[in-house]
Amino acid sequence: MAVKQAQIMVVTPHPDDAEFGVAGTVVKWVKEGKDVVYVVCTNGNKGTSDINMKPERLAEIREREQQCAADLLGVREVVFLRHEDQGLEDTPEFRKEIVRLIRKYRPEIVVTSDPYRRYLWHRDHRITGQVVLDAIFPYARDLHAYPDLLPEGLEPHKVKEVWLWTLMEDINHRSDITETFDVKVKALQCHASQVGNHRFPELEERLRQWAKDRAEGEEFELAEAFHRVEILW
Repeated sequence: MAVKQAQIMVVTPHPDDAEFGVAGTVVKWVKEGKDVVYVVCTNGNKGTSDINMKPERLAEIREREQQCAADLLGVREVVFLRHEDQGLEDTPEFRKEIVRLIRKYRPEIVVTSDPYRRYLWHRDHRITGQVVLDAIFPYARDLHAYPDLLPEGLEPHKVKEVWLWTLMEDINHRSDITETFDVKVKALQCHASQVGNHRFPELEERLRQWAKDRAEGEEFELAEAFHRVEILW
């Protein structure tokens, strides 16, 4: 398997989660010349209240929506793992999938969902975050973890930083998205099955307030918030 290096890897539980969590920052990275790769863990086939929408059809729609958003943001590539929505589990197989991709793309930064949000949190978000953290350390790093990957040319790789998108818990890093907020909004509009046009103006205002809240105390107006971990070992 050929190595296809990218500086940033975003691992998202569902189509649209990355747009809510990190899209404004992704645009900044792309403008700086960094390659960004998305990994979408589930197919999102449960994300509807429309009784006439079949799960198989919804999965197809949401994959197209995610590709639309990624293209708009300038994401280089989208990897769709296509696990069942609401079906992720912390298994060696899922962890190996993520290790394989980390070793393939060799990112400096991995961005994913915070698995440690207290109380109510979508299980797929919690599982994704935990599996990604475990995949980064120690499995992607260690020579004898998943030794069958070595003959494929997937050598160990040390990620330098992990960014966990979060709500208001344990924030230690804020990214200025004042100049990229409008692109974030347009990317979210690609996810029409989730944020239909009839309610988008209200959602856009909520997103703006959300970004203002995360920029509180900073010199910039709008922000995305993360718990950022530098990996020193």
